Amino acid sequence: MTPVTRRVVQAVLYEFFAIAFVGPVLGWAFGEPIGSTLLLAFVMSSVALAWNYVFNALFERWEARQTVKGRSLWRRLAHGIGFEGGLTIMLVPIMAAWLGTTALNAFVANLGLLVFFFIYAVAFTWAFDRVFGLPRSATA
Repeated sequence: MTPVTRRVVQAVLYEFFAIAFVGPVLGWAFGEPIGSTLLLAFVMSSVALAWNYVFNALFERWEARQTVKGRSLWRRLAHGIGFEGGLTIMLVPIMAAWLGTTALNAFVANLGLLVFFFIYAVAFTWAFDRVFGLPRSATA
């Protein structure tokens, strides 16, 4: 599989399984119909994908201007906090409006999603590599 194909397949499968899990869980947690929360999960996934692209472009522009090169632990933490912080700012109002709840309830639900996605990302990547093999960058 080419690197581009691998990244596309990985992103599509990652989001598909995330939506399939998050949609029903949100429906259960907020007493909403599963169809509605699956659509909400799809919207949130779309926002996350778009934000990922925009944030990484902005981060890389900032990073290119830094005198110290490389990605230290602190730079990686700043990247993660910036990405997740921005995503939270965008998703909490969407979740609150969609689910008819308060911003605080949506924020708490979003914190739960952050924990889930941390664990899910590690598990999914491991499983994906087991099924499709390691990328060339990890074997060369």
